[in-house]
Amino acid sequence: MTIQWFPGHMAKARREVQEKLKLVDIIFELIDARLPLSSRNPMIDQVINQKPRLLILNKADMADENETRKWVQYFADQGHTAVAINSLEGKGLQKVTKAAQEILAEKWERMRAKGMKPRAIRAMIVGIPNVGKSTLINRLAKKNIAKTGNMPGVTKSQQWIKVGKEIELLDTPGILWPKFEDQEVGLKLALTGAIKDTIINMEDLAVYGLQFLSIHYPNRMEERYGLTAIHDQLVDTFDHIGKRRKVFGQGGEIDYDQVAEIIVRDIRNQHFGKITFDIVDEQLEKESLAAQE
Repeated sequence: MTIQWFPGHMAKARREVQEKLKLVDIIFELIDARLPLSSRNPMIDQVINQKPRLLILNKADMADENETRKWVQYFADQGHTAVAINSLEGKGLQKVTKAAQEILAEKWERMRAKGMKPRAIRAMIVGIPNVGKSTLINRLAKKNIAKTGNMPGVTKSQQWIKVGKEIELLDTPGILWPKFEDQEVGLKLALTGAIKDTIINMEDLAVYGLQFLSIHYPNRMEERYGLTAIHDQLVDTFDHIGKRRKVFGQGGEIDYDQVAEIIVRDIRNQHFGKITFDIVDEQLEKESLAAQE
């Protein structure tokens, strides 16, 4: 399955981000704690250049806690400060302000040395669609300023938002990259709802989800579906789940489209518990192999 998605408003958003960079002190790069690598837009590095940056792993309540700790350390080893939060419930938000102040401490000291008065930190929030930017902004501002929704592409323009006395936020629309070089990245993003279902083959997505669960969370797949492994013939796996969930179409046959939707919905609704789809050890192994080539 090839996923490519780069609507016109995203190209415009990229230009706007570049134009507004000079107005901000720091970039808040919001990523999905379930996809700490896959939900990072590789174009962002080119767009923001050398601006100070804070990585915010949102939706930490939905991610595997052990993997989240590993990812925070991974990014620290790469020279990036990262914090894990749950913007929906407002957990960990104080870490955002504290980390931003620490990152900008030297700049603020230089400003004071020049006799300049302290002011609020000016931050720009960037991230892919549906990662929770609007929810985070509303939590930080303690009121509903930014539009929220569980569909990608809700925020369509930029706006400045005051967050107490410490921070002024510049919101930006979510930006995806023109195409996914690694199709697995596209599948992971689709599985967590960052890409509209209308451009996805749901059966392909369900199969990928099952394969991932069978490797990384086999016990949870067994608890939910009574499967210890995926059958060599995928249709047998779908038959098993369809019978277990009583998903029958006309003539009493298994409705495979509905089975696929059930699998994807079960993953998205956390019926398998907290899951992280980017695994730190796998990434380190890839980097090690690449270094040897």
